[in-house]
Amino acid sequence: MAITSANQLELLQTAEAVAREKMIDPVLVVEAMEESLARAAKSRYGAEMDIRVTIDRKTGRATFTRVRTITDEDEIESLQSQIPADEAAQIVKHARPDVMVVSGVAPITPEDDDQDTKPETRRIRRFLLRKPTQNDQALMEGVDQQTPPAEGDEIIDEVPPVELGRIAAQSAKQVILQKVREAERDRQYEEFKDRAGTIINGTVKREEYGNIIVDVGRGEAILRRNDKIGRESYRPGDRIRAYIKDVRRETRGPQIFLSRTAPEFMAELFKMEVPEIYDGIIEIKAVARDPGSRAKIAVISFDNSIDPVGACVGMRGSRVQAVVNELQGEKIDIIPWNEDQPTFLVNALQPAEVSKVVLDEVAERIEVVVPEEQLSLAIGRRGQNVRLASQLTGLDIDIITEAEDSERRQKEFEERTNLFMSTLDLDEFFAQLLVSEGFTNLEEVAYVEQDELLSIDGIDDDTAKELQARARDVLEAQAQAALEEARALGAEQSLIDFEGLTPQMVKALAEDGVKTLEDFATCADWELAGGWTTVDGERVKDDGVLEPFDVSLEEAQNMVMTARVMLGWVDPEDMVADAEETPEPAAEEGEA
Repeated sequence: MAITSANQLELLQTAEAVAREKMIDPVLVVEAMEESLARAAKSRYGAEMDIRVTIDRKTGRATFTRVRTITDEDEIESLQSQIPADEAAQIVKHARPDVMVVSGVAPITPEDDDQDTKPETRRIRRFLLRKPTQNDQALMEGVDQQTPPAEGDEIIDEVPPVELGRIAAQSAKQVILQKVREAERDRQYEEFKDRAGTIINGTVKREEYGNIIVDVGRGEAILRRNDKIGRESYRPGDRIRAYIKDVRRETRGPQIFLSRTAPEFMAELFKMEVPEIYDGIIEIKAVARDPGSRAKIAVISFDNSIDPVGACVGMRGSRVQAVVNELQGEKIDIIPWNEDQPTFLVNALQPAEVSKVVLDEVAERIEVVVPEEQLSLAIGRRGQNVRLASQLTGLDIDIITEAEDSERRQKEFEERTNLFMSTLDLDEFFAQLLVSEGFTNLEEVAYVEQDELLSIDGIDDDTAKELQARARDVLEAQAQAALEEARALGAEQSLIDFEGLTPQMVKALAEDGVKTLEDFATCADWELAGGWTTVDGERVKDDGVLEPFDVSLEEAQNMVMTARVMLGWVDPEDMVADAEETPEPAAEEGEA
């Protein structure tokens, strides 16, 4: 088939039809046609030739041109795509004046260009040795046609149209289809990428290996098996509402992933049902779900006259019931959010009653004491209630009964009493008296202000001095014994003399293989103070060598950096510079 023998307008009509069908820009289809025809022409004229095709956007006429770059004669690699400067000058000189158009600008020099551009840099000029088409009109405006050709410019002349055989026509068709498919994919991705995080309605098309393929209008989305609520089943043609979890650009096209189990899906459903949430009067602070079974949602109101829980429940439960129906009967607990974590946790464990809450902010753990009869209610069926409360608050929760709490406190009381009896040579009553007053270890007895000891009934000035003297003697003896054991383990004097480490700490380090100041300087702060690591969604405790001595993460970091400075590994001036460059946290609203 020859292009010249075909109806030239048919190309544009075909492009318009394909563009309408695929809902893409017709220009993209025409460009695909141009590329496909250029490839077919290269197979006819030779792969080394730079053949380009231009389709007139009004007439549909396809113009085949050969492009040759003007190159220094010594650097020419292919005469099919390159041409010497002198030969190009002759071609331009003898070209027909009615068909030659020079397009482009003169070379750039530092004098006439504001940017710092090298003098040899030039914008490419094109010499068209053919009648200009409509697409060339922009190139012709304001052009100096007397400028001679130079290296880097292009000579463009027209070549005869090619005959498209069956194979070439099939190849051209494949190129067009591929380009149209890519344009369609790009259009789909651009349309849906900004819709991630919203709810979309669609129609079930089919099921593949447990995954649901959903028609969402101008594309297809996938609801994977683990993103479906457990007991849900769908048939082709069913309407479905889901949350757009992610939109990815992949080689096979944009992939739109839906979810009905995501906590955000419930939050968006409430936003649709509760106008106060949509308007920003009420905010959803946290959501925790056991999809299809039970969920907890924490809300707060910025208007004191509006109850956030009541607004989400609605008149006779109409609002929350609409969400429950969409989620296949999932029970929803609506909880008032509170900045105070223990108070928030008490709310989150509803309907169970809580007797006492003990918060460990460093470990992000919380201990909850409940009456014996409330234990099963607080834990919930298969641990559901406490698990959702943990997800809602972001804390690890330990639940114990009042009896277990009492037993544990009694055990701690006996251990501390025995400690004071054995080390300070006290009778049981006196040791229990110290424990009752809040003393937990020998350091507190040895170095506390004497007035605190004198405030205890039965302790006078002489008794207080004697208690502190005994405690200090025991601590010194323990320190000396620990020091001897550390030396026996191989601890060097540089580590023993390091400020901030007690003999017991040095012993613990030596037992862990840290025996020199160099070894200590290579330690990470969490290796010394301990910490927490998240593994598969669960927080795992990392034990620190100095953790039993209540060394904080910041103290461990400071000691390690001090050791590195002493060894010359770190320049103190660099540390000061880094500290000055670190931006200070912005002051909260209302602070001066």
